[in-house]
Amino acid sequence: MEGGDDCSFPPDSSDDRSQRGSVASSATLSRAQDVLVYLFGDSAVHLTVEGLGSVTVQELGRSVREALHIPESVQDAFAFWLCSPLLELQLKARHQPYKLCRQWQDLLYRFTEASEEDISQDEPYLQYRRNVFYLKSKELQIEDEGVLRLLYEEARSNILTGRYPCDPEHWTGLGALSLALEEGTGLDSQQFTTTVREKKLSSFLPAHVVMGSGGLLSTLRGKSSRHAGLEQNLLEEYRKISTSAGNSPEPTQLLHQYLNTCHSLPYYGCAFFVGEIDKPAQGILQRSKRKAVNVGICLEGVYVMDVKEKHVLLGLRFSELSWDHSYPEEEGDSHILWLEFDGEEDGTAVNKLLKIYSKQAELMSGFIEFCVELKSASEGGAAAEMDGEVNLSQQPAGQEGRSKNGRGGRRGMLHRQGSVVCSRVHSLNTISYVDNGKEIKRLKPKRAASFFTRQTSATTYSAVQVTENLEQG
Repeated sequence: MEGGDDCSFPPDSSDDRSQRGSVASSATLSRAQDVLVYLFGDSAVHLTVEGLGSVTVQELGRSVREALHIPESVQDAFAFWLCSPLLELQLKARHQPYKLCRQWQDLLYRFTEASEEDISQDEPYLQYRRNVFYLKSKELQIEDEGVLRLLYEEARSNILTGRYPCDPEHWTGLGALSLALEEGTGLDSQQFTTTVREKKLSSFLPAHVVMGSGGLLSTLRGKSSRHAGLEQNLLEEYRKISTSAGNSPEPTQLLHQYLNTCHSLPYYGCAFFVGEIDKPAQGILQRSKRKAVNVGICLEGVYVMDVKEKHVLLGLRFSELSWDHSYPEEEGDSHILWLEFDGEEDGTAVNKLLKIYSKQAELMSGFIEFCVELKSASEGGAAAEMDGEVNLSQQPAGQEGRSKNGRGGRRGMLHRQGSVVCSRVHSLNTISYVDNGKEIKRLKPKRAASFFTRQTSATTYSAVQVTENLEQG
């Protein structure tokens, strides 16, 4: 997501690099200043910049592309981001990074729940990384090894930190590809074991997989056997690569294979936001608690993910939802992003509303709207290609009926499966309505009448008109 004059930024960086000072803070901005532009994979481009206070992203871009030998044909694949553990912001060509750094604390107060102490100590760094609006179909056509490695390092970081939830067959295969890229495909079993133990499993597999779940004692007791099992699975996948690719495959072949696997994850390339949702009540008298979520938004849809469990709670394409945001009406209220989608309640087709509490609600709503407009503007070639992609979490059961119904028809129900990529609608605490507006649960959001005005023009989603007799629960 890009930051504009209205400050549209995504938060929640998983990188712990707030100590890095990317932009010089010297008052003598007219002289040449050193600027570090960070890349994924713990490397950086060192630039010397004249007139730092007014230099734009467009001007920095030329210098970075020259330093990294990035071809003109793929320059749109990357963008500049201002990042910290508290906030991430993709910059536009006209933005001046130094000036945004000076505004950083104001942005943190406005768009994060961070404490005053955390905000005062937070320091952004400038990063060159994937453009959230770059099409996956274009990425598949890239052959330049240097560009592919930049994309690979970013994807690998998102896999290892759990930002991209994936299933064992995915993360094991991806880990084996990483090992093959770093060490080649010719390691025997002993060399494999030595290398993996020297570099640690967490260099190849997601941290939450390596750490495991359960208490301290169960973690310590099962660590050796779990690690042995993970190593064995990784070895088997590595051998498959060695067999199929030979002893000296081209690096571009392995890089393409890694990125193609990541492309099967529907949230690849998303901008990420943080928020909370209500947990389902465990009992009549128990007060509802909240669950931390990441919200990924890209040109293809919206994905709500459980931060702790590392799986998808809800994945919707834009044609499957309506949305809006609401501001706090009283002190103590939250900013809320509302997502409405088709569901089922005791065999009855209903419209479901999910509340996402977040200071970035307005940003998420604006970003969804921008993605929808961008998708509509590129309808035909690129948009049709993206719509044709089958995503694991989104393929509806009633695909044929959906294409026949057109606007106003009800699509098939979302699958409920064991994969971490598939939606878990049953585990969400949602508000439900039947089609004619009669309530099933005596709950009603504030500003309900405005929810259903935001939809894609070509949506097959059936929006419900809320009547005034719905009551606040």
